[in-house]
Amino acid sequence: MILIAAIFQTQNDKFLSSGNLVNLLVQGAVFMLIGMGEVFILILGEIDLSLGFVAGIGATVATVLVQPSFGWSWPLAVIAALCVSGALGVFQGLLITRLKLPSFVVTLAGLLGFQGLMIQLLGTGGTIPINSNVINNFANGTLSPTVGWIVTILVILGFSVFTLRRDGLRRASGLVAPPVGLSWLKIAAAILAGLVLMLIFNANRGIVRFPINGMPWVIPIVFVVLCAWAVLLGKLRFGRYLYAIGGNAEAARRAGINLAKIRLLAFTLASVTAGIGGIIYASRLRSISTSFDGGTIVLYVVATAVIGGTSLFGGRGHPLHAVLGGVVIAAIVNGMALLGLPAAVQLMATAVVLLAAITVDVVVRRRGETTR
Repeated sequence: MILIAAIFQTQNDKFLSSGNLVNLLVQGAVFMLIGMGEVFILILGEIDLSLGFVAGIGATVATVLVQPSFGWSWPLAVIAALCVSGALGVFQGLLITRLKLPSFVVTLAGLLGFQGLMIQLLGTGGTIPINSNVINNFANGTLSPTVGWIVTILVILGFSVFTLRRDGLRRASGLVAPPVGLSWLKIAAAILAGLVLMLIFNANRGIVRFPINGMPWVIPIVFVVLCAWAVLLGKLRFGRYLYAIGGNAEAARRAGINLAKIRLLAFTLASVTAGIGGIIYASRLRSISTSFDGGTIVLYVVATAVIGGTSLFGGRGHPLHAVLGGVVIAAIVNGMALLGLPAAVQLMATAVVLLAAITVDVVVRRRGETTR
């Protein structure tokens, strides 16, 4: 990321401006959210190629339901959209777990079928504007500077308490734990990161007559999803079972884990998360249309998770990987667009970064097997 930032900043000094950095994070939020859904699947050693259009259908359902002809309130429309997205995940998960079909084939069929369903819902060449200010503000709205500072301080305090308590309990139990100094160093790094982000968010990104500042709504949304899925994977039984299946499915089965149930739940959660990402995508454009390119999005999403550190071979991954990879992907797309480079060059550059990340993944895995 440092290398990417240095390259683009030397080519265009606006790359590291506060306005462009905030725009970059908002752009990357879609990749981050859908990528967090893909992480569930990659941990299993599977893949879901349909999440792009699952996101599109979720966005379409929410957009249609808030139209005057239906008149649904935005909370009900969002909940319904996520339920529909989850149902698509359940459908594909049942085909994979009950009929033992390969996830690649099932989700590739889903990519094609869900694209057709989305076109059917929108109508050929259709574009539907979002008739809800709240949903539009998911990606375009900003918190006031004061509220942004309050949210940031609360997050840092929560992280500090969690870090000190976790590391302290591990030391008291005689388990492997970082030194006290390292725990405080993590907290100091979090404080510095929060301070830098808030200075960027609160800088004026508009013009003198129409100032724009404050933390975008989408940042807390991504953070809440990240925390929820991190707890789910790191603290609950489902997460332990998911990693166990991804590490060695046969060993997990012999240990008494219900493979079909965990896999079905993973595909469902992935689709629900994709639905959230789709709503954010539509919110940013203030509409949804048949030009939605779910195929390209899902390729970026897989790249996002892998670049961040999730293994394509299963058994290793974390929602934070999708956030980190999403920043990298968004930086590449944003920087090249800033330089006016064509889409072909953007795709080739992203492919190089993805190949580099996969190469590192393969090398690390081989070294691990050699060590064992």
